Amino acid sequence: MDILEKIRQEIAPDIDRLNALIADQLATSNPLMDNVIANYLKSKGKLIRPIIVMLSARLFGPVTDKVLRAAASVELLHNASLIHDDVVDGSTIRRGRPTVNAMWDNHIAVLVGDFFVSTSMQQAIVTGDTRIIESLCHLGKLLSLGELDQIYSARYHNLDEDAYFKIIEYKTASLFVACSQMGCYAQGIDDERKERLSEFARLLGLCFQIRDDIFDYFPAQQDTVGKPTANDLREGKITLPLLHVLRTGTDATNAEMVKLSKSPSLGENDIARLTAYAIDGGGIDYAYAVMDDMRTRAVALLDCFDESEAKKALIDLFGYIISRRY
Repeated sequence: MDILEKIRQEIAPDIDRLNALIADQLATSNPLMDNVIANYLKSKGKLIRPIIVMLSARLFGPVTDKVLRAAASVELLHNASLIHDDVVDGSTIRRGRPTVNAMWDNHIAVLVGDFFVSTSMQQAIVTGDTRIIESLCHLGKLLSLGELDQIYSARYHNLDEDAYFKIIEYKTASLFVACSQMGCYAQGIDDERKERLSEFARLLGLCFQIRDDIFDYFPAQQDTVGKPTANDLREGKITLPLLHVLRTGTDATNAEMVKLSKSPSLGENDIARLTAYAIDGGGIDYAYAVMDDMRTRAVALLDCFDESEAKKALIDLFGYIISRRY
């Protein structure tokens, strides 16, 4: 049993309540919508984001209906962003299954994603907490800006590490921050403890994306990961391992690799060369070192909290994010 599964078992009743709530709120009288949603829900993700909402809330008390609604709202918005991203990227596989756009078409996928967004907002409104509603709305804006920044960087071949971290902070870490904030707000917490949890979640989200980007460098793991690998380079996205080696490399081939990375289109051989260059140049090791440093800083942020199962689970979750195999 891996760490995440152990955490899920410890809060299984809350997860069951969450899944029931989401299924109930997504039910409609439209046969096509219900068919698409039923198929989509067959491949639930890891539920890491709502788990963060619930663990953050558990630091201060039990998981109430308000906490569940907040968790449902963020999970629904997250899935809406995935459905829309698959349309933008032309992806056909997600979580080891065909995407909505692949099984139906882009028109239906966009409408289903919009339906998830509306349902997400509805759940936030039901909490009656304007702070939760504001967090969700702000999150939606950051997710969009992150994707646009990534498209810009890919189009203009921006090889700046600060730009990379800004992108992943917006497109990924912002979601983790919102989760921790909503868990606090749902329990009536709005003080330094919320700020510490927010920073913990931000570092966790950054590590989640860095680890996700590392998967892309190992095509042999595609079946385990559940989605195509090497897609980032195909789409012109330069992630941390390769970015670091391109920016710090001093060998004779560095200039050639930098030029190659800026090509308007890359063939499979080009992708293989850049991937090997990143690995051989220590890019993967550098990325892991960055994550280890972030984990150390994040764990220290929780020193102000009493020892509890929830605190331990959050720390264990950070370790899982870095070491996960899918």
